Amino acid sequence: MLDREIRERLGSLANNIDNNYKIWLDCYHGEPYWLKNDYDIDKSQSLNLCAAISSELARLVTMELETKVDDENIDLIYQRFIRHIRKFTEYGLALGGIVIKPYVEDYSRKLIDIDIVPANKFIILGFTSFGDINHIVFIDRIKKKDKKDKDIYFTRLEEHDISDKYLISNTAYMSNNAETLGDKVNLNLIDEWADMADEMIVESDRPLFSYFKNPQANNLDLDSNEGISCFARAISLIQDADEQYQRIMWEYEGSELAIDADITALKNTDTLPAGKERLFRNLGLDMGAGNKDFYNVFSPSIRDSSLFNGLNGIIRKIEFICGLAYGTLSDVEFTAKTATEINTSQQRSYSTVKDIQNELARCLEDFVEILKYWFKDLSIQFNDNCQVSFDFDDSLVVDSETEQKIRLQEVAAGILKPEAYLKWRYGVTDDELGEIQANISENREDVAEEE
Repeated sequence: MLDREIRERLGSLANNIDNNYKIWLDCYHGEPYWLKNDYDIDKSQSLNLCAAISSELARLVTMELETKVDDENIDLIYQRFIRHIRKFTEYGLALGGIVIKPYVEDYSRKLIDIDIVPANKFIILGFTSFGDINHIVFIDRIKKKDKKDKDIYFTRLEEHDISDKYLISNTAYMSNNAETLGDKVNLNLIDEWADMADEMIVESDRPLFSYFKNPQANNLDLDSNEGISCFARAISLIQDADEQYQRIMWEYEGSELAIDADITALKNTDTLPAGKERLFRNLGLDMGAGNKDFYNVFSPSIRDSSLFNGLNGIIRKIEFICGLAYGTLSDVEFTAKTATEINTSQQRSYSTVKDIQNELARCLEDFVEILKYWFKDLSIQFNDNCQVSFDFDDSLVVDSETEQKIRLQEVAAGILKPEAYLKWRYGVTDDELGEIQANISENREDVAEEE
């Protein structure tokens, strides 16, 4: 395998050699290993729960996110990334992690761009004692054609080694096989990499990339700080759910209405009625012999209720393991009923989402610090003390209607000032609040005069 060969060439065979992200990637694509059966097409149906779990968690994490940097120039680049934050969050949760890597696209134009590197495009080789990456390799691959129109694969390894000094090295390889690195070649052999340096020392005390990962502990490798997929712990249950779903589909298909007809009742050409091939079944039998009916209606009862109950039970277990509230994926008719069950379920989802939000905020703070580094390198003016702010919504635990009733009761009891309620309810500033109160006073005076 390519990543194993990269580890061997770099002298490291530790940390998740098997690269579980490949399993997670197939599952996220809707092509898990348990569906790969060339002999049974009925095994090809899937609920695609892996993508659903990743998508739903990313939605819950980012749906009310408001974040900005209090520096106009940095915030301009920052917001370009934030526009796609849900998509990148989903990728990171599905594959265990992603890397955000700002870089200078054009020094003359002072243009900064951003690389979003998924788990199949980097290999982590080392961590500090605090769990921060200090050794990583980014994989860049280009496919071209040779003179004989055969595929040639060029691979560039960008190695970041942060120890006593920050060393970045670029190495290029050429191969005729997509699964191997091949032979080492000069960077200038490839036009896209011709301007890159073989080695460079960076004057920075922090990595020039930001790593976002699923905050769950890595139960697959206790010695690794790499992230795992948000559905990694539920893989076997997700397989059970797919297999149960296939049973349901087979139940519907196997119980389709059909008419088993006497061969004499069908056309002599052995051709079934046009458009009704699924309805009429010529079994090649003389069903009219022995005073029997010349046809038989096949319409068995469907056991869908018990099968769906079983499927729903499996999905509820998946929700629990993945930290989701009951009813997120399962049928709401079978979810928790008591107030305690509902609150516990919501708290579980809230805790999961909050952990991911904290990890995402840390990643974005690192991202802003890297932008500051490149702004300094390009001599672009900015506020060195600028900060990034985050506002995550917590309505997963208390819905807005309930929260509003509670606050109105607090206002009526004199616990909360009306001004504070209006600021929370409408999100207004102090100046805007003053205008609202002035308008209310004017309206009251007008009503009093009319009376």
